[in-house]
Amino acid sequence: MALKKTASGKIDKRTAAYKEMVARAKNARKGKSSNTTIKKKSSSRKANGSYDLRTKEGKAVAERMAKARKAKNSWKNKLKKLFK
Repeated sequence: MALKKTASGKIDKRTAAYKEMVARAKNARKGKSSNTTIKKKSSSRKANGSYDLRTKEGKAVAERMAKARKAKNSWKNKLKKLFK
């Protein structure tokens, strides 16, 4: 099926053929999209912006921060800072 074109060479959007094509494309996109729900990305934070350490995610954050704090004060890393 040939779509009608305007004088400038663009597809005429007023025709029934164009509208059918757009509807088919819309249905194809709808069928292709996943139906799974998207997990909420926001982390559990308090009103003041700090992490809520009572949650599973908050505990993981606290664990990582403690590990980083420990590594920061390690003898090996202090030497690295000295000879930087």
